[in-house]
This record gives sequence, structure tokens and C-alpha cells, in this order.
Amino acid sequence: MSAPHPPKVAGIDSAVPPPPHTVAPTPAAPGTGPSPDTAPPVKNTPAPTGPAPGTLLQDRLAGWVSDLTTLHELTERLSRTDALEPALEELLRAGSALVGARRGLVVLEPADEGGSGPRTSLGLGLGRADLGHLETVPRGSQPYGPLLDTGTGAAEIVHADLFAEDGLDPRHREVAARLGYAASYALPLTAGSAGRLGAAVWLYDEPAEPDEHHRHLIGLYVRHAAEHLALLVEVERTRARAATLAEELLPSRLPRVAGVQLGTRHRTGPRGGGDWYDALPLPDAALGLSVGSVTGSGPSAVAAMGRLRASLRAYAVMEGEDPVAVLSDLELLLRLTEPARSATALFAYCEPALRKITLAGAGHSPPLLIGERRTEFAETSVSAPLGMLACWEAPSVEIQAEAGETVLLYTDGLLHRTGDAMDRAFARLHAAAASIPRTLRRDPGAIADHVLRTVLPDGLDTADSEEDVVLLAARFD
Repeated sequence: MSAPHPPKVAGIDSAVPPPPHTVAPTPAAPGTGPSPDTAPPVKNTPAPTGPAPGTLLQDRLAGWVSDLTTLHELTERLSRTDALEPALEELLRAGSALVGARRGLVVLEPADEGGSGPRTSLGLGLGRADLGHLETVPRGSQPYGPLLDTGTGAAEIVHADLFAEDGLDPRHREVAARLGYAASYALPLTAGSAGRLGAAVWLYDEPAEPDEHHRHLIGLYVRHAAEHLALLVEVERTRARAATLAEELLPSRLPRVAGVQLGTRHRTGPRGGGDWYDALPLPDAALGLSVGSVTGSGPSAVAAMGRLRASLRAYAVMEGEDPVAVLSDLELLLRLTEPARSATALFAYCEPALRKITLAGAGHSPPLLIGERRTEFAETSVSAPLGMLACWEAPSVEIQAEAGETVLLYTDGLLHRTGDAMDRAFARLHAAAASIPRTLRRDPGAIADHVLRTVLPDGLDTADSEEDVVLLAARFD
């Protein structure tokens, strides 16, 4: 009777073949069996030569447990990534280990008609120049190209020996020789909820391809990874839309006003914040400058910022020469339309011909005066943010700028991104303004760039903060 067949596990046929040998009978005890005269001759049976059935089953089970453990560890590492680029890097590293390749490439393309998804190429062991060479190969001849075409339905693309293939695109052959790979294995990235996301390809230095067992494992892993990537792609798409909306609510260009030059730098945080800036020509050759920040982040904060900025422009046209009145009206509007939200704001009424600035602030950081003979913060009155008190009011302050001096307005996000306490952040900002080279002081945009590079040496994109950053520089002739 043959041994029972255990059920299949993970798609692998687990049937154990019957043993090829017969077990020798157990000799009878003395005095109980037939006599030697009548006993039949004992037939010599060869000793077992193969492993026992239990050993085969244990080996098979050990292999399944090892595979499941490996997949669990790899998928757990992937699930800990909370941004798209680290997730793609983890996908390439794990896939490289599963298929035995040294290098890899992942390509994401938006599947929606609007193309609002991320369009990303990222390599493992490949530099930007290498990726550029691969992009010169015609799309249909790329190692992953057919997988990106809608409707192909290809489950994988295998080039086990590129240079032995007939009909290989000459440009593909040239790029493969230049980059030093001789084989490739590509899989589509498809999620049930998002559809086609892109493709991943791994490159071999020598002719090779993964065996059936490793294809099965990488297929399981990639299916899980695609679902995780789909969520991160949606997060990136939402952030991009929020950032675009915030940018559209800010001035598309700065006005030209005689006697003053303007420059600005602005970066929206990853969640879309509520910081704004504005520069508005006013009657009598005057200029209104404003910066501010709405509490919160996301679409609701962006929408509130847009409403406040538009309202402030209207109040500035009507009574801009009185900044206190402008902010009082803005505070009343905020309490009526956004009762659960507060905001900081600073409005400056500038008369370029006189180099005179009248400003009022509501919980906002003081502007910075930058000139040849002085670098100092303007002395503004301490006041609460808008929406914090039953009635906001604070006195205005007049500043007399000298020829060639620059007034730098900014939001608190610049200070928060430093990661320092506020007093140290203010000191860092002051030191950055004081160190501006003389050759840059004639250009307000260059002044803003120098301040950013000095205050945030790691850059806006790598600073560990979700704060918006706004700088508005006005240089008086």
C-alpha cells in the first residue's frame, strides 16, 4: 500500500512517491514459529537505498517554511516604507535577491488619462546616465517596454541571452553592451485597485534566467508590492494636487513697481500648507506686501489660505495705507468664516519713492532689514495671531529704509525647518543675512537664495519638516 499523498501547498505538488523497496519480515521468536525443518527459505531482500518517505516530506516542508519565512521578511520590510522612493528601492533590492540579479530598474507611469500620477524611473546599481542610455532604446524593444503597453497582458518578459537572440533591436544590443548586462527578467506592476502601475526589470551580467521556483516566489512578492505601491502612488498624487492648488492660489508673477525690486522663494510642504505671500500695486505708486500662514495642513488649509489672501487684497486696495485696519478687517472675516482656525499675518504699505514702510503684524515674525551698514530685525509690537482674541488690534510700525537696503519678509516655516529652538533659529537667520556677499545684494532673488542655502544647508527637500517656506524680498533703489 502506498503512502498517503499530502495536499498541495503554495502551488507546489507535494505528492510523495511510494517507497521503492520492501521491508524485510521480522523473524519469529524462538520456540513459537515453525520448525527449521518445515520453515520456508528466507528470501534475501536488498537493503533500502533511498531516503525514507518521512525524510522526503520533511525536506519538502522545510523548503516551504523557508520560502514563506523569506517572503514574510521581505514583505514586512516593504510595508515599513511610507514614501514612494524608499518603497521602490526596497522592491528592487528584494527582487534582486530572489532572482539572483545584481542590478535592476523600476519604471512607474501614470495609468490615468490625465497623467497625474508620478512618472518615475529608479535604478539599483544604475546611475542616472545609465538610465538615460536605457531610455534611448525604442519603447517596444526595451527590457520592460511591452509591459507598459495597455492591453498586452504579458505576464513576464525573459531575455535569457540577449546577444544570442535573433531580431534584437540594434540600439538595445548597443546599450546592453555599453552597460554590461547579458540577460534580463521583467515583471509588470499591477494592482487590483489601481491597474497598471509600471514594470520592474532585473539585469544579469551573464546569460541567465530565474528557474520556475524563483519565478513563483518573485511573482508572489511583486503582487504584494504592487498593492503597497498603489497606495503610495495615490498619496503622492494627492500631495501633488494639493501643492499645485496651493501654487495656483499664489501670485503667478510679481508686479513691477518703480523704485523697488522684488524676489520670492516659496516651497509647499508635503501635505500642502497654508502659507502665502503677495505683492500688490496700490494707488499713488504704492506697493502692498503681505505674508501669512493659516494653521493646519491639507486641502482645507489651502482653501482657507486662498480665501484670506483674496480678502486681504481687497482690504489693501480699500485701506492699504492703514495696515492695522487691513488686518482688523481680515481678523473679523476669519472669525466669521473660519471660527475654528487661526492665522498669522503681516501687511506692509510701502512708498518706494520715499523708501518708507508702514507695517502691522498679527503673531508674525518681524521682517529683517539687510543693508551695507546694518542687518537687524525690525522692532514690531507683540500681538496675538488672528482669531485668537475676541478683537485683534495692535499699533503699526514705520520703517525708513536706506538706498540699496532690502526688507526680507518670511514665514515661521523657515525657522521651524531648522529644527532649532526659536531663539537659535532667529540667530541663524540673522547670521545668514549678515553673510550675504556684496555681489549678491543687488538682486533680491539672490538674497533669498543665499538665506535659504545658509539657514537650511541640507536644502528644502531634505529638511526634516513638513512646514511651508516663504521668503519675500523687497530691495529699495
